[in-house]
Amino acid sequence: MSFETDTALDDLITVRDWLRFAVSRFHDANLAFGHGTSSALDEAAFLILKTLSLPIDTLEPWLDARLTQIERSRVLSVIEKRVTTRRPAPYIVGEAWIGPYRFFVDERVIVPRSYIGEFLCRDVSLLVDEPGAVQRILDLCTGSGCLAILAAMAFPNATVDGVDLSQDALQVAQRNVRDYGLEGDIRLLQSDLFSELKDERYDLIIANPPYVTDEAISKFPPEFSAEPEMAHAGGSDGLSLVRPILEQASGFLNDSGVMIVEVGETEGRLEAAYPDLPFFWLDSENSEGEVFSLRAQDLKRMT
Repeated sequence: MSFETDTALDDLITVRDWLRFAVSRFHDANLAFGHGTSSALDEAAFLILKTLSLPIDTLEPWLDARLTQIERSRVLSVIEKRVTTRRPAPYIVGEAWIGPYRFFVDERVIVPRSYIGEFLCRDVSLLVDEPGAVQRILDLCTGSGCLAILAAMAFPNATVDGVDLSQDALQVAQRNVRDYGLEGDIRLLQSDLFSELKDERYDLIIANPPYVTDEAISKFPPEFSAEPEMAHAGGSDGLSLVRPILEQASGFLNDSGVMIVEVGETEGRLEAAYPDLPFFWLDSENSEGEVFSLRAQDLKRMT
């Protein structure tokens, strides 16, 4: 330990003290955020509250709480781990959140952070006209299984297939499905997009595929480079997986089915590549032009 961190154990007493210290450390280290938090303050609060086994959405009541010597050592350790390793905070503590829902994560999966998740946590009538009629759902590129789990809870009449090419990711997804007791509602399959689905048909397809360009990946800060590259890699224009999804999806949707896809900041390139598709963009509280909806009948134009 450095002299600075050594003396922190004696000088920093309350949660407020440690929060200030962590924010300063994170700014000095020029950390990058975006894995469930967007600032040094939010990240520091998340790590400190999690380390102290306190509710992560409630900071104010604890600010003047005094920490024991053991608690200070634990908090210092997690702050220094974040600074020295540059790993995303969810990897350090082994969990990530979408709304009120917790998911286990490690380096086998991208850290969950999907705008589709926002819709699934709020009002699914924004996604489909008749939520009660949805009986079969496909989650492409399921990763940690977070969207498959949220979909199973948002559409209680439906069964969900979660698909991913990565066997490592599917192992993490299986743990999350088990944690939520949804083994009877969610089936996990290893598949390169639709390749292993054969004659399956769905009322709703959701997908958060890789969509980051090669150039952007080459400029990643360490926090984003820590995630599996295949979970980001969208090729030279970010559309290398979006294209086959668009071109094959109609064969797996029921006639009244809907597909929802998150594509990051590729809206302009996507509309230029497919000028005849009537993309309907779903804006959330935190995004604009990053999630589109298409109906089965629209996708038939691709065939």
